[in-house]
Amino acid sequence: MLVYGRNVSLDLLKNQKKVYKAILQEGFHDEEIISMLENAKIKVEFESKKKMDDLASGVHQGIILSIPDYSYYDLNSFFRTGEELVVILDHIEDPHNFGAIIRTCEAAGIQSIIIPQDRQVMINSTVMKTSVGTLDNVKIIKVSNIVQCIEQLKKNGFWVVGTALHDSVDYREIDYSGKIAIIIGNEGKGITNLVSKKCDYLAKIPMYGKTNSLNASVATGIMIYEVIRNRK
Repeated sequence: MLVYGRNVSLDLLKNQKKVYKAILQEGFHDEEIISMLENAKIKVEFESKKKMDDLASGVHQGIILSIPDYSYYDLNSFFRTGEELVVILDHIEDPHNFGAIIRTCEAAGIQSIIIPQDRQVMINSTVMKTSVGTLDNVKIIKVSNIVQCIEQLKKNGFWVVGTALHDSVDYREIDYSGKIAIIIGNEGKGITNLVSKKCDYLAKIPMYGKTNSLNASVATGIMIYEVIRNRK
């Protein structure tokens, strides 16, 4: 996997992560990064700006690193941790949203996020750049079927709270004590019908302006911190 940008690169190098090679733009002059690459004996290649632009899908700041693909976790490993709060993403498609959700979860002390293996953005360069410095502290669990995952969570004592605009209650009226799984739906379609039927509660965040919905990462932050506040 290729990742790019100085902050992501610095984070990977400082934490001595596996890096296959570094691709630097001709004339790159960040002495700190160059020194770290030399000390780690990482292979360095120099390319033109045009070539760098072709390799990166965003602003690369003159550096691209080739690193191993992300290794996902499984649901059984989650149950062994004893965690009592988890976020489930029901087919999030925007990598910026995914990265921001990872950052929010890490900031709130949530250690795991569950995602489906299909029709969901995976860990890529954009997700890593947006979530810079937080993926080491949040496990991304990939499951083949969200509905079956919810059933397993329920068997292990979890209450499942989905977010929805219709047929739902104010998110502040729900009791969040005990084990809680929060489900955040797709940016355009929300949570799927099958998933909503499996939820114990459907929660809505009141809208007071003309906008009828919130960005997925913003909604995640509001829900997470309400659960934390409710437990104090």
